[in-house]
Amino acid sequence: MAAAAPALADGDAARGRTLFSRCAACHTVTDQNKLGPHLSGVVGRVAGTVAGYTYSKAMAAYGKTWDEATLDAFLAGPAKAVPGTKMAAPPIANAQDRADIIAYLKTVPAS
Repeated sequence: MAAAAPALADGDAARGRTLFSRCAACHTVTDQNKLGPHLSGVVGRVAGTVAGYTYSKAMAAYGKTWDEATLDAFLAGPAKAVPGTKMAAPPIANAQDRADIIAYLKTVPAS
């Protein structure tokens, strides 16, 4: 029998908005790309598909839809989740911080 995936922590979107400041150097929550792709409407979007952004071959081929689980794994270790990704930010080790950032991203509609 397969082991159940660990439950994700409940996120606090307001705290996540504050924590997102560490992401804002490279990402926006509008429809404008920066060093990284914009994150407007990221939850529910297929990875590697923002128009006008040049992804690594690894991210373009990743093919998964961003949801709580895929975002959590990516934020916990970008290079482990998607070997070859261009994202150079360090992993976010704290599970509650990741949950809060994801909760915030869930509130950001597609532009």
